[in-house]
Amino acid sequence: MTDTMLRIRNLNAWYGRAHILFDLSLEVARGEVVALMGRNGAGKSTTMKAVMGLLDRMDGGIEFMGREIAGMDPYRIARLGLGFVPEDRRIFTDLTVMENLEVGRQQTREGMAPWTPERLFRLFPNLGEMPQRQGGRMSGGEQQMLTVARTLMGNPWLVLLDEPSEGVAPVIVEQMANMILELKQQGMAILLSEQNVHFAELVSDRVYVLEKGQMRFEGSMAALAAEESVRRAYLTM
Repeated sequence: MTDTMLRIRNLNAWYGRAHILFDLSLEVARGEVVALMGRNGAGKSTTMKAVMGLLDRMDGGIEFMGREIAGMDPYRIARLGLGFVPEDRRIFTDLTVMENLEVGRQQTREGMAPWTPERLFRLFPNLGEMPQRQGGRMSGGEQQMLTVARTLMGNPWLVLLDEPSEGVAPVIVEQMANMILELKQQGMAILLSEQNVHFAELVSDRVYVLEKGQMRFEGSMAALAAEESVRRAYLTM
């Protein structure tokens, strides 16, 4: 096992004939939270979908824990221990919290404490209060928590989190930030797609800034905070 969990090299991606990502390269290390930032349409979600094998056309290298995964089927990538929390949540609205969690269950992994519903309810107390509630009867923030919890039931080494603070109440945003910091303390790697600069600053070690599918900045969160011109050009609305 290597300290570099995810390595993307010269990644290009297309939707039909539209070229979306241009020669992107980035890395995420064990126990590191890396923010992928940019405005809507910058290519953040496309990058995550490419990593998970969800695009029809792409080229470049994608290594996960030293293994090349570009071109692999999404379910095989997930079985290697790479989790994905999409922006649109995609929970099963007719299933209860417990049933949604069971859908995400995967094998335990050597050297990792397995995720169980009981352990997740300590991380997400709100879910622990409603184990038999159907997903369709939950608030947007609760559904977001459930999506993350279901992904963790897969016992991933690294999680791709797509816009976790988008469209949820401030109290849920705070809980999401605490959750990310706790996962980091446990050694999990996280690639976080985010527009909220304040949220990213709370949880992230390093940042990559995208604009129209191209890398415009990379460095520490402190370095980004000192680059007002970068924030104004690529992050402010």
